[in-house]
Amino acid sequence: MSSERPYEGQELQLFAHARNWKSYWADRIRPHLDRTVLDVGAGLGANTTYLLGPGQESWLCVEPDPALAAEIPGQLAKHPQRNVVKTVTGTLRDVPPDALFDTILYIDVLEHIEDDRAEMKASFAHLQPGGKIIVLSPAHPGLYTEFDRAIGHFRRYTRQTLRACTPDGARLITLFALDSVGLLASVANRLLLHQSMPTLKQIEFWDRCLVPVSRWTDPLIGHAIGKSLVAVWQKSE
Repeated sequence: MSSERPYEGQELQLFAHARNWKSYWADRIRPHLDRTVLDVGAGLGANTTYLLGPGQESWLCVEPDPALAAEIPGQLAKHPQRNVVKTVTGTLRDVPPDALFDTILYIDVLEHIEDDRAEMKASFAHLQPGGKIIVLSPAHPGLYTEFDRAIGHFRRYTRQTLRACTPDGARLITLFALDSVGLLASVANRLLLHQSMPTLKQIEFWDRCLVPVSRWTDPLIGHAIGKSLVAVWQKSE
């Protein structure tokens, strides 16, 4: 039985304009990608375009919203590696149990899943030996706003709560923060604006003005704080 369900958020089209941000986190994640990739909660495929490269032999996008899944081929229409991409409408449960991957991605997805630890356990079972699970997620529970609620976030993560998602048998090989300057915008929204959805102008200001500064400041502070967290787990060989 397919796990199709409409996505309640309306932000994906807005954040598709955040090109600097997507390029930034993609640059940090791309070195961990290997030949076969499972992209869980792929949305409309906008993130896939930033990560998919010649090093990938197969890429499976899994997206529970049929309308979003239908957008993926169009997003990748001009991508030189588009022929290695397949799409399944559903969730991780709709992936064949014997299907194994070198890399499994959760890009702004794990916070949408109520039982995140069970999801990670199930995901780990789909890893090849030496394979990696990569999670990008929003940070700081104190910054949970109407925006988070409106798009179906169950939580924001701390380093501790994200580390607690480590499946048995996995090794957490890196955990770091991104977008220290963008964190200031999130604080302002939490304290002053209380918006359930940012405007396009706000997204463009953050992406064009704040993210480039974060690229410079984040390494200076050792990626200690930021608006988002990235974690990478590896399965033993």
